Amino acid sequence: MTAIGFIGTGNIGNPMARHLLEAGHELVVHDRDRRASENLVERGARFAASPAEVAEVCRVIFTSLPGPKNVEAVASGPDGLFSAARPGDIHIDLTTNSVTAAKHMAEVAAARNVLYLDSPVTGGVAGAEAGTLTLLVSGDQLAFEKAEPFMRAIGTNIFYLGESGTGTLVKLINNLIVLCAGQLMQEGLVMGSKAGLDPEKLWEMLRVSSARPYIGLMPMVVGRRFENPTFTLALAAKDVGLALESARDLEVPMPVTAAAHQTYLRALAAGLGGKSFAATLEALEAGANTRVLEVQLDAGRERI
Repeated sequence: MTAIGFIGTGNIGNPMARHLLEAGHELVVHDRDRRASENLVERGARFAASPAEVAEVCRVIFTSLPGPKNVEAVASGPDGLFSAARPGDIHIDLTTNSVTAAKHMAEVAAARNVLYLDSPVTGGVAGAEAGTLTLLVSGDQLAFEKAEPFMRAIGTNIFYLGESGTGTLVKLINNLIVLCAGQLMQEGLVMGSKAGLDPEKLWEMLRVSSARPYIGLMPMVVGRRFENPTFTLALAAKDVGLALESARDLEVPMPVTAAAHQTYLRALAAGLGGKSFAATLEALEAGANTRVLEVQLDAGRERI
């Protein structure tokens, strides 16, 4: 049986790696925090001390990391996976990266005769836990054909999009819509609160009005469930910034996204980076010198 490598076993990487184990694959894992892989080792995975050690024994390696700098370090660092990779190895990066970085990684991998795929995922931790993620794959088609059976263990919707960087671009479009549109709902909440509207009554009206498709996260926001998130404000700010970087490269004006990014930056400056991405509400409240009343509209069920 071919050993599969998995580097980055955090909130979303851990359940993906677990599904590979449950599918019967031999698994070698690495994370800079060994504790993040303990449950996988207990299930039979082998822990490797470095990305290079993973590459010594695995011909197919997944990475799931915070951002571009982490991918570069894990792949090309002194003890990176490319230092021990063999010709024909497949590197599948599940990270939400930048388009420029994804294309660069494809070039670096090709120079070492490694097949590279950028394959960011959507569906969040809930989708990772359920094994129902969407994978947006681009890069070498032969690599995709070889890797697709392994991908089926972690996702139910798999799209092959061709040229390197295309999957990353689609993921950034997905994230900018989710991460920026939600701020409109928050601004409405802040305005309503400053005018004296009860957020629970506002919720009752909006959910049966034309705004209904846009307020899905309102219970979490007014419930102020911002602590111990699976997706932090710092990661959201990173993703929106990467989307703007791609927009500049393509000469596409994105004024709404740029404005939303400024709110993320204000929230980061206020020390909110470790909270949920929805904690931008606190930055908007500070700007308006008001506070939205905390109400548990759904008994605390909705969380991200």
